[in-house]
Amino acid sequence: MAPLEASNRIGPLHHRDIPAPVFGSLANPASLPSAAATGSVPVAELLHVDKIYGQGEAQVKALDNLCLRVERGDYLAVMGTSGSGKSTAMNIIGCLDRPSAGTYRLNGVAVETLSDDQLADVRNRELGFVFQQFHLLPQLTAIENVILPMIYAGVPSEQRRQRARQALERVGLGHRLDNRPNQLSGGQQQRVALARAIINQPALLLADEPTGALDSRTTEEVLAIFDDLNAQGITILLVTHEAEVGARAGRVVHFRDGRVAD
Repeated sequence: MAPLEASNRIGPLHHRDIPAPVFGSLANPASLPSAAATGSVPVAELLHVDKIYGQGEAQVKALDNLCLRVERGDYLAVMGTSGSGKSTAMNIIGCLDRPSAGTYRLNGVAVETLSDDQLADVRNRELGFVFQQFHLLPQLTAIENVILPMIYAGVPSEQRRQRARQALERVGLGHRLDNRPNQLSGGQQQRVALARAIINQPALLLADEPTGALDSRTTEEVLAIFDDLNAQGITILLVTHEAEVGARAGRVVHFRDGRVAD
């Protein structure tokens, strides 16, 4: 698959002019800016993070004093065997879980200080998610699936369809706007999921085994889109167990026993 044409791009992705590495007035989640801060603050930073599940003899330490930085513009692949902690780290970075100890900062803000409602708003405005399973709503068309995050983010209704169309064109699906998921191939469904993930111009795109359900040809097509998105400025953190997928990233870290092994 050739790189996507510049005409399909939606413009500046996340480098907006906001004054400081904060999300705005956290007492008012609607005021949270949706972009990365300027300067040297990393997009995401885990500082001596532990994650413990269970108690007593059933206790499991999934993350052990983990330190990890995701710099602005990174294309970072996290690799490791099952149980190495990579998915747990992804859940914390994606504000789907909280550390048991240590600090997680997203654009300089200590995420553990946020309420559940604030975390939900951050997930929608600051983060984009792509999973192995596409998690599309079957009753909605491709463009309607892409529009959903904009509704939650309060994007004016007159802008939603145009932006969703541009996002789908950007991933090569401008001709399948009104198809439902059961009318799309697996690769096409993953492209819809990608368009949905980037529609709010996130500071960080998180991809958890995004090619795990795809054949080799479709994997290559989807990875070409990731390459293009990163070239345009989107910061990507990808979790994978496939060496050929990890090799596409600009930087690779390996997890072992809940911490970075190299």
